[in-house]
Amino acid sequence: MKKIFLFILFSLLLITQNSFAQKFTIPTLTLTNVKFNIKSSALSDSITTVPIKFVSNSRTFSFILHKQGNNIDTTIELQESGEYKIFVNSNKEIISAVRVIPGWLSIIPPLIAILLALLIRHVLVSLAAGIYIGAIFLYDFNPVIAFLRFADTIILKSLTNPDHMFIIVFTLLIGGVVGVISSNGGTADLAKVITKYARTAKSGMVASWVMGIAIFFDDYANSLIIGNMMRPITDKLRISREKLAYIVDSTAAPIASIVIISTWIGYELGLIGEGLRSIGSTENAYDVFLNTIPFRFYPIAALFFVFIVSYFQRDFGPMFKAEKRARTTGRLTETDEPLEDKKIETEKMSITKKSKWFNGAIPILIILFGTIAGLIYTGINDLKEIGGLQFTLQNIISHSDSYSSLLWASFAASIVAIVMSIWEKLLSLTKAMEAWFQGIQSMLFAALILVFAWGISSITNDLKTADYLISILSNSIDPRYLPVLVFLVCALISFATGTSWGTMAIVMPIVIPLAHKISVISGLSAVDSRLIIHGVISSVLTGSVFGDHCSPIADTTILSSLASKCNHIDHVRTQLPYAILIAVVCMMLGDLPTAFGLNPYIAIILILIVLTLILFIFGKKVPEFVEN
Repeated sequence: MKKIFLFILFSLLLITQNSFAQKFTIPTLTLTNVKFNIKSSALSDSITTVPIKFVSNSRTFSFILHKQGNNIDTTIELQESGEYKIFVNSNKEIISAVRVIPGWLSIIPPLIAILLALLIRHVLVSLAAGIYIGAIFLYDFNPVIAFLRFADTIILKSLTNPDHMFIIVFTLLIGGVVGVISSNGGTADLAKVITKYARTAKSGMVASWVMGIAIFFDDYANSLIIGNMMRPITDKLRISREKLAYIVDSTAAPIASIVIISTWIGYELGLIGEGLRSIGSTENAYDVFLNTIPFRFYPIAALFFVFIVSYFQRDFGPMFKAEKRARTTGRLTETDEPLEDKKIETEKMSITKKSKWFNGAIPILIILFGTIAGLIYTGINDLKEIGGLQFTLQNIISHSDSYSSLLWASFAASIVAIVMSIWEKLLSLTKAMEAWFQGIQSMLFAALILVFAWGISSITNDLKTADYLISILSNSIDPRYLPVLVFLVCALISFATGTSWGTMAIVMPIVIPLAHKISVISGLSAVDSRLIIHGVISSVLTGSVFGDHCSPIADTTILSSLASKCNHIDHVRTQLPYAILIAVVCMMLGDLPTAFGLNPYIAIILILIVLTLILFIFGKKVPEFVEN
């Protein structure tokens, strides 16, 4: 009996020891000279420190982890690459293993994707190359395993993500709606109605800008609706596809990021609130969000610049060449046929169809108002489940499900477009379904590019590209320079990764405590410290938008190109000079001087004046085209 008791006791000790070993959370891959987290919880009260060693064939790094409460949550970094076994308890227990690779490798995949996209002008091939190179780094530099994981892990993970599937189905359904209303003549007749008021290139571009502002609630809906709706109109007015894609892209994310009611605001408020709690701040996240709006120089300036280039019809660089080509030759893209051929085709279609403008307008309005209704419905339901929160408009939108709302609205619009076509005898059921399927097929390439864009985003996340960029750009500095540096860092990260939300999620939890700590160390007053913190929050939100709407691997950039039927690389090439100009002006006249006390409203006025002067000094007047 005694032996049995001792055996049970010994077994329990082994189980306890093994459970101790399983309590550590350590990443399996990290970068040289980049800090990473080690966590452990529910440690014994008798344990105050935990010695831990990282052992490779050539080096050993030793650390002492100090317990806080019952947990360990600390960061360490390793200076040399290699395969490390991790030991605790004086080399008796191997708790894990970690691969450490050189930090600079993490920026190679997105750089390859971006550079190839600009050089060979095939975005799908460029994305695939970036993903494959990243997979080689991830899977122990084995090209065969990397090739296999490319398909069965990276791309599959992008496809099986529920949010990604919502976006893909929504994109395809939008294509289906466009296919039906184009086939039944609704789009052509709607274009005729609008072109009564948009008879010149200037009025056509301004109308596109106004529509982009009007659909403020979601950047995906904005890109797909405006591009598809305005394209027939801008084509008739000889506005280049590059300019249409620019107008669509530069109103989508910028307007959605700054309005107080949108699908972005709940996500932004969550990140801001968590960051403020981490420094013990009692400020309300929504109040901080409102206070940062005057500091959102980039999206405000981007929206303004779209308006002045449209209204004054002045352009420079690649965009001027594209606009001059479209006005003078009728070639809407570099490889397009003359516009006259398309006019004949459009006229034939309008003769054979007896549609009305509302056959095109009603499905589009269903997408618009259906999405808003879905946001309200899902937001109210979520608030009811949570309880304790007031049913304010801000709370409703913050707790809404934007993906479901977009999906419901686009599906409803598809049904309405088909039923209206059959009811008014514009199309038979067979023809309507064929048009719907053709519309979906036209968006399949867009969906495929989105999947690959998410794949490269997954690669950059696994390789910790953002962590590396932050580590080399976040040395000790004067806190007043922090807002402009944070904007620059977020712009680089979002451009390299193609995701604004991912950039916000990575950078926001880091820079709010960083700004607070540096402000305290520098002896700033509470007012100045709050100004710096609000400045870095706005810089995260605006710098992230920069990459979201001009990176060649960003999903909204891709959607804008495809909805406008513009070559993707031509869109990026013509838009990038404008985006970079605006970013530089905003950093020099906005982020930097306001950190030293300049009123943000004065900074906005200065930015708008300078951008206008630059446009008139360097921009050239585009020849006018008036439709007969």
